[in-house]
Formats: sequence, structure tokens, C-alpha cells
Amino acid sequence: MVNTCQSCESCEEGHENHCSKIIFAYNSHDRDGTITYGGYSDMVVVNERFVIRFPDGVPLDKGAPLLCAGITVYNPMKYHGLDEPGKHIGVVGLGGLGHVAVKFAKAFGMRVTVISTSPEKREEAMETLGADAFVVSSDANQMKAVKGTMHGILNTASASMSMYAYLALLKPQGKMILLGLPEKPLQISAFSLVTGGKTLAGSCMGSIRDTQEMMDFAAKHGLVADVELIGTEEVNEAMERLAKGEVRYRFVIDVGNTLSAASLASSPVPAL
Repeated sequence: MVNTCQSCESCEEGHENHCSKIIFAYNSHDRDGTITYGGYSDMVVVNERFVIRFPDGVPLDKGAPLLCAGITVYNPMKYHGLDEPGKHIGVVGLGGLGHVAVKFAKAFGMRVTVISTSPEKREEAMETLGADAFVVSSDANQMKAVKGTMHGILNTASASMSMYAYLALLKPQGKMILLGLPEKPLQISAFSLVTGGKTLAGSCMGSIRDTQEMMDFAAKHGLVADVELIGTEEVNEAMERLAKGEVRYRFVIDVGNTLSAASLASSPVPAL
């Protein structure tokens, strides 16, 4: 986000991410009537209230996605008590959000189980990202083995699914936080929530204060996103790969360097 009304109850309480008049970094109409273009902008002028200090030592390319994916997983962990060492958390989906969720949860000292539809991600989840366990959601035996063991679940999947099997993994009073945005309504059994006093909640981004806190935490623990750095000329191909789920795990466009290179290439060579 790059602006809000700055005067409503949410803004005054430091939760501007819940402002009903929030202005997003891209594809929103700003208060002066201009359209925001995010990273595709030539320049950005923003109120100082919405500026994040990028910590020293965090690379720009691998750190940039934390301003989106990082705060999206950090915020619900903080506000739902899923940041306590020794607790067991499940992460549904190992994509742009999920892989960052694993890293933050491990930095908090938690036991992490990745729950995925893709068996081929097991090695990456455990060997590369450091998850403690990996469960294939379509395997009834694997799901049964972790039933009732988790204090919380971060559900990053964007596919419509039945929540029953996932809610069954929670301990009594456990919490499942929805971060993905499926196009179709979710299938939820009221009985699976009422039994055990479980909670199903949603979370959207985080405040500027929390985002700065998250960035400082990431810098302290050396946390960054796994990215593929591309040039501006690769954007269309990247969008096609993104639709197929072929990115590991975020595309970052190097706008400055590739535009500068293109400009130099098109400039006339001075005569000697």
C-alpha cells in the first residue's frame, strides 16, 4: 500500500492495512487521481508514513518480495500467537508465500510441517528450506499421522478445497489462517470448527509498523525470498510461467539495469 485515508479508526490505531480507503501500490487511484503502477513506475512519491527502511545487508532483489510475501505470513503469526518457540505449525502450499512462511516459522523456533499436493517438493521443503516434516495432502495415511498435532496452520493455497481434512490436523483451540484467495467458496463443516473450539481466520498484509518490524527481523536472521531475477524483456514469458506455477518462488524484475542497458544499446555511438 502507498496511502490510506489516515483518519479512520484502523489508521489511527496503526492498522492502516484494514482501512476501507486503502490505496495499493499498483492499479489503484491515488488521492490526487493518478493511477499507481508499483514497480513499473518511473518514480514514486509517497507520504513519509508509508516508507519502509530497507535494512543494511538485505539484498534488494531477494528482499523486495518480503514487503509482500514476508509481511503476509509474519503478521498472522504475530497476532495469532504462532511465533512461539516449540509450537507446531503447518504450512499449506509451498509457493511464493509458503516458502517464506517456512523460513519465518523456523526463525521463530517452531516445528514446521509442509502440507502439499506435490510429492516432488518434499526434498526442497526439508533439505533446502529446513521444514521438519512433509505431508502429501492426498495421502490419507500421512494426513492421519499428523491429525490433532498442530497449534496453527497457515493456508497459502489459492485452490478451492474442503477445509475438513486440514482443520482435523489442529489441536483443540488451534487456528487456521487463510492467506490464499481461491476463486470459489471454501467448503467448511461447522462441526469441524465447533468440535475442539477451533478458529478459522483470514489475514491481509500488515501495517507499516509491522512491516518494518518484519524487515528488521528478517535482516537479523538472514531471511530472504528465493527469487528468479529477470529483465524487462522477459516479463511476458515470466507471466506465462507464473500461470503454470513454474517459478521458484518469486520473479523479480530488474527494471533499472535492463532499461539502462537497452537505452545504452539504442544510443548512437559518438564519432572519434
